Amino acid sequence: MNADRKGRPAARSKVRPAARSSARPAPSRRPRALVRSGLDLLVDTGFEALRGLAVGLVCNPTAVDRRLRHAADLLHGARGVKLRALFGPEHGVRGDAQYMAAVGHEHDARTGVPVHSLYGPTVDSLTPAPEQLHGLDALVFDIQDVGARYYTYQATMMLCMEAAARAGIGFVVLDRPNPIGGVEVEGPALRKGFESFCGLHDLAPRHGLTVGELAGLFRAERGLDLNLLVVPCRGWRRRQRARDTGLPWVFPSPNMPTPETALVYPGMCLLEGTNLSEARGTTRPFELFGAPWLDGAGLAEALAAERLPGVGFRPVSFVPAWDKHAGERCHGVELQVTDPEAFRPFRTGLACVALARAQDPARFRWRTEPYEYVQDVPAFDLLCGSDRERRGLEAGRSWRELARAFAPEERAFARRRARFLRYP
Repeated sequence: MNADRKGRPAARSKVRPAARSSARPAPSRRPRALVRSGLDLLVDTGFEALRGLAVGLVCNPTAVDRRLRHAADLLHGARGVKLRALFGPEHGVRGDAQYMAAVGHEHDARTGVPVHSLYGPTVDSLTPAPEQLHGLDALVFDIQDVGARYYTYQATMMLCMEAAARAGIGFVVLDRPNPIGGVEVEGPALRKGFESFCGLHDLAPRHGLTVGELAGLFRAERGLDLNLLVVPCRGWRRRQRARDTGLPWVFPSPNMPTPETALVYPGMCLLEGTNLSEARGTTRPFELFGAPWLDGAGLAEALAAERLPGVGFRPVSFVPAWDKHAGERCHGVELQVTDPEAFRPFRTGLACVALARAQDPARFRWRTEPYEYVQDVPAFDLLCGSDRERRGLEAGRSWRELARAFAPEERAFARRRARFLRYP
């Protein structure tokens, strides 16, 4: 999938740099007032960077400015900008498809612009086809990521970047804050042979980057001959999380309703690789987990004894409306994050899997059904980035032992990402 065009002339793109923002640093007592997304900055500058261009927009419902106007509607009505196509990732342009459900091709009801699916039944469907890019000067990407390697939007962005490089057109990222902060890095490396749509490039599961920063890393590490423009956020600081920015939260997928969901997701998504319910079909997906056979009170007590930082555990029972154990009463645990700064989601998720498995190994199982277009590798291995964690748990190793093994990989990724950081 690497579109390396070294040795060939750089693509001549018409993309122009964005005008400088006039925003001044926000006073420390009011950090919420001046955070602007890349889309806000583009609007503030009169769409200058895209004027005169024919563009395709890769977007979903999160592509809104601070007045909740969608990027597709804004670009469709912008003077001098020719919006020729929309590209819908997993869950679609307007967000009406569930996870791992194919998205179709259609025309957008509001703008009348053709919509091309980037999430269909085959691996090839994940990448824009050459004919879909014909006549475009640039692809524009505006989607809120949640800061986790497995969240498929950053993989969609990378595939679109590679397609744009092959087509010789520009690529514009309208950047947005990382909603769980941009300081911490956590989790194991992705090893060769364990790539999937929930991990196409070696990132830490909690990578601490914005999509604009990821775009710079992808261009460099995948050797892309690509004219890349990142329209930055203004006023964002790396320690800020979504609730600190004052930007509207539009849930980026059907099971990501709140910023608090996003905070636990880099660890609790590991449950997708098991037969435990991650509480899809409830109002608190990923913050609850369980199964019909678990002892929730005993599990909560065992997790509390692990003294995981920044989080408490409460026994719960719930009935998922769909997906795993739909309609069955599940018993398990609710995560209560008490200190977001100290909380380590990947270690917490790994501990949850380890202790739930230990409670009833006979009824626990790893997911073996096809997962994100991969049929011959267990989903838990794809999420972890190798089979080391699964095999370690099967051998009776504790989550702490496993965490000590991947700690050097966290430090290595933190060093790798350093030169791509854009925000203080």
